[in-house]
Amino acid sequence: MKRRRWLAAGCAQCTLLAGPMFSRQAQAQTDWAAPPRFTRPDVASDEGGLWAMMDREETRVRRSPFRMRDEGLQEYLQALACKLGGEHCADIRVYPVRTPYFNASMAPNGMMVVWSGLLLRVENEAQLCAVLAHEVGHFLQRHTLARLRDAKSRSAFGSFFLAFGLVGAVAAMATVASSFGFSRDQEREADSIGLALMEKAGWDPREAAKVWDNLIAELAANAATDPATSSPMFATHPASAERSRTLADAAAGKGGELGAAEYARRIAPMRTALLDDELKRGRFDETLVLLDRMLIREPALPDLLYFRGEARRQRAKPGDADLAVADLQAAAASGKEPAATHRALGYLQRGLEQTEAARQSFQRYLDKDPGAADAGLIRLYITKPS
Repeated sequence: MKRRRWLAAGCAQCTLLAGPMFSRQAQAQTDWAAPPRFTRPDVASDEGGLWAMMDREETRVRRSPFRMRDEGLQEYLQALACKLGGEHCADIRVYPVRTPYFNASMAPNGMMVVWSGLLLRVENEAQLCAVLAHEVGHFLQRHTLARLRDAKSRSAFGSFFLAFGLVGAVAAMATVASSFGFSRDQEREADSIGLALMEKAGWDPREAAKVWDNLIAELAANAATDPATSSPMFATHPASAERSRTLADAAAGKGGELGAAEYARRIAPMRTALLDDELKRGRFDETLVLLDRMLIREPALPDLLYFRGEARRQRAKPGDADLAVADLQAAAASGKEPAATHRALGYLQRGLEQTEAARQSFQRYLDKDPGAADAGLIRLYITKPS
């Protein structure tokens, strides 16, 4: 089979959607069988034309500066998707991109794109596989092809391909969401198939509902934010606790592997960079919910304490300064804190007019990271702290 190409972003939201019809479909999922492997369509056909357009998009994706060029990560994600895809493994290709929002997409030719915000937020392999299996479900049922054809028929196909970026893709996603969202029946079908694929591969399908619950909790922290513009996942379908309950009901009484330790090991080398990206989103209410959840799993971890303190410092709501100082000082007391912990403390102390404490914190920052990009500015604060 010829090598297939990457789709840029936005094909399929990783919406773990459920609804009133879900239980009936879940009941029928034991009768569902994966289709035979797909073949590349003739270039002269309508479908072949779509493939050719994706070929051009592949070049842009491969050259994107947001491509995560970590061979180990890509191989790990590929192995998980292959376990879910079964005989379709050879036709599914997974590619991670550095974009700090929770989303994944699947092209009809088997190309899956996973955003780094998803990797930061899932807590174990089972939760990650809940999303991947949902996307594989769309692929096996040819849902994305139907949406691509629909987009083309409305002369809006060019808008379907979104450039990767830390923030820009979200606005574009919301703009085209009404045109490219899956139907409710397609989402229910992908949910049902996804749970079946998870269970067959040995992962605990009960984790799917937890993914949804966690995302809803983050958005609920920012009541002024429209979910359709703050999360690509909800661009086509607003958050609903009913979907979480339906997923939980469908997986009730089942079990399987979580893969928490292995997932933690895999994500650890890149977590600091992903948390840096998360702070740059500027949605501190949501970020603090995420960090609180992470600290429940790993209490007193210096890196997480630093990021929570920094998020509070940047948010700067009443009471945040004291809470930020407490987090940063706890991180510093461990002796394993990031160098930036002391810079953040210095800024807070400077704002509180604690001149000598600020000078000492800035000096510790430079001692731990003498080559810091902002070293010149920090030295100025040390010599002229007020």
